[in-house]
This record gives sequence, structure tokens and C-alpha cells, in this order.
Amino acid sequence: MATTPGRVRSAFKSGTPARVHRNPFDDVLEQIDRAAEVLHPDADALEPLRHARRQVIVSIPVMMDDGRLRVLEGYRVVYDNSRGPGKGGIRYHPDVNLDEMKALAAWMAWKCAIVDIPFGGAKGGVACDPLKMSDGELERVTRRYISEIFDLIGPTVDIPAPDVGTSPRVMAWVMDTFSMKKGYVEPGVVTGKPIPLGGSGGRLEATGRGLLFVTRETLRRIGHVLSDSTVAIQGFGNVGSNAAKLLHAAGARVVAVSDVSGAVYDPHGLDMPRVLAYYRETRQLRGFPGTELLDNQQLLRLPVDVLLPAAMEGQINADNASELRARIVVEGANGPTTPEADQILSKRGVLVVPDILANAGGVVVSYFEWVQDRYGYFWKEPEVNERLEEKMVAAFDAVWTTKEKFEVDARTAAYILAVDRIIEARSLRGLYA
Repeated sequence: MATTPGRVRSAFKSGTPARVHRNPFDDVLEQIDRAAEVLHPDADALEPLRHARRQVIVSIPVMMDDGRLRVLEGYRVVYDNSRGPGKGGIRYHPDVNLDEMKALAAWMAWKCAIVDIPFGGAKGGVACDPLKMSDGELERVTRRYISEIFDLIGPTVDIPAPDVGTSPRVMAWVMDTFSMKKGYVEPGVVTGKPIPLGGSGGRLEATGRGLLFVTRETLRRIGHVLSDSTVAIQGFGNVGSNAAKLLHAAGARVVAVSDVSGAVYDPHGLDMPRVLAYYRETRQLRGFPGTELLDNQQLLRLPVDVLLPAAMEGQINADNASELRARIVVEGANGPTTPEADQILSKRGVLVVPDILANAGGVVVSYFEWVQDRYGYFWKEPEVNERLEEKMVAAFDAVWTTKEKFEVDARTAAYILAVDRIIEARSLRGLYA
């Protein structure tokens, strides 16, 4: 039987990241326990899922533009590789730490299992503020970081991708650094690259497009359609902005979007092409004409059909979950809802579509990019988008079927599906001793 959540948390708690009120890895362990209560797996089969396969911390000395030498701290975690090589992004953010990387790597493992692609889960990052660094500094940090983890990554070992604070340009530096050290060009070492370097059409919009498909399917299951639904989106980075654009184009009424400057709100619906043009010009949403300015907490409380949190983890928590007025929460970010908030929302009848299903579009198209790089043959973007829709709808259907079979919430259903698939792979491979 599973270890009790309380004992698991006390064994792993080692500090609290600055932007959340708990160790995010505790959330992972609690969610595993919830799945285990239904699956009742053998304790020996479950125990490895509580531990990351590999955790690496590296020092990154970098010469700054002003001549100072700074030593940053970098991380790379492979949580599970039972189903294939590690897969997960590289994050540049001041709050990057080992517990966060473990949690994000675990979520990647579950995510890849749910969408049934042959990858495990990984994550990496550097504790730095990319907004305060020049392009030259970012390039030097990236190249030194990759040189430090060079032996731990590769197209059959662990395949990075963009995440918060990184971009296709950063991925180009990753590919080039790895290729120079190998002595030959290896585009398959990383995904999310610029298209001229082996990137895939559709990759930039993939997570947002996956959210569109999952939102559409969720509404359909409860007897609604996109064209009659209102949506509020917290976060306006790559995920949030593309979700807003695609949902608007599909007929949904996007009434609010937000970034760090605040939220803009129009109950009649935002003109997303104009909002996106304004944001490209000003780099903020604040001041968009004809809208009401809200803060991010006010956005979370709007009376909408769908709330799509696409910012950072822990945004929906015990302090605000009882005040949400959305009928459905579709998680665009990783870990935006704490376990305590989950329980509150469940009791209130709010349907939460979990991150490990909802935002998996990015890793699906990363898989497509990796396949194309390995073959050396590339698909047209409409074909990528069609294959993405097929994968996301199949994953949604599998989770929904599991939800109905075990009479559980969607998050528990997703974890049941993921844990079962990973345990099956581990069992088939056996234990190398």
C-alpha cells in the first residue's frame, strides 16, 4: 500500500520556494498518493516513483558585461526514463531550485505517459533573471550550462526544450554547443529550435493549440460549445497569448487576459488581434484602450465558463479557491492549483482539467520535432497540427474514460493513467541489479 501523504511530505520537505507557500515536490507526492488509493499498486512498484532517477547541481561561472565574474547555480533532473529518454525544458528564473526542478520533471514524466509518447520526464534550469541580462550574458550562461551537463543530455538520453525564461534562440545555442563538443551537427539533442536549425512547424503555438483542443473537448463533454463560452486567461507569455489567440479564432469570448502589469477585462470580449498587436508594441497589457484594469487575483475571480491559469505554479490555492467563479479550470501552467485548492474546487463542483493533460501540446510537438530530426524529413505545419489534435483528443478521451470508470476527479484520473503506464513499463523492463 502507499505511504501516507503526511509521512511522505515530512520525508521530502526541504524548504519553500519564494513564490509559493509550500514545496512543489510535496504536491507531486500527494498526487501520487491519491492515484495509489485507487490503483492499490504493490508498494515495491510504487516506491521508485517517489524518487528522481538523477539530480544534478552544477556551478556556472560566467563573465558579465561589466567585467564581474558571477557564479550561478544550474540544475538538471531526470525523474523517470522507463518509457524513453528524459524530456523537459530549461528554465531561467531567479527562483529556480532543486525541489522545483524535481516537481516539474515528475510532471513531465506523467505528461508524456498520458499523451503516450516514448519519453520520460526531465527538467533543468539556472537560477538567474534573464530580464536583467544582455544577449551576450545569456549566451555565455547557456553555453557554460550545457558544457557542464554535456555528458547527461543527448537525443537518446535527455532532450531539453524551452521553458520559462528561455526561447528558440537559447535552444539554438544549446544545439550548437552540444554539436561543437560532439564534432558533428546533432539537431535532435534539443527541441523548440528555430525552424532553419531543425525546428518543427507549429511548435511555438503547440501548447496553446493543445489547450484549445482540451478546452473544446471539456466543454463538449458537459454539453457546451466554444462559441457560447467565456474565457479568462492568467498569463500572457507564449502559452497564454497563443491560447488567447486560438480560442478567440475558434469562437470563444475571451473576456480577460493578464501579464505582470495586470489584467485587461471587457465582458463583451476582447479583440485579440488588436490586443496582441498592442502587446507587441508596448510589451504590456496595461493601458489597452476600452478595457477595465484588474489585478491578477481579480481575474481569477471573474464569472466565466473557463478559467485558464497560464502563469506560474501555486496561483490557485487555499486562500482564493473558494472565491473562484469559473465553471471549469483548464491548467495552462504547470502546477497552478495546490492540492488544498483542488479539494475546495471539487467540493464546489468546479471541473479542473489538470496540467499534465491540458498543457501537454508542447511536449507532443516536441516529440514530433525529435522524430523529424531523427528522420531528417519534415512535415508541413498543417500535418503537425492535425497530428497534435489526434494525440490530444485521444489523451483527453483516455483520461475522461478513467475518470468515469473510477468515479474520481480529472486530476486523479490523469495520475491513475500516468502512474499505471509508468509502472507497467518499469515492470516489463524489470530491475537491473
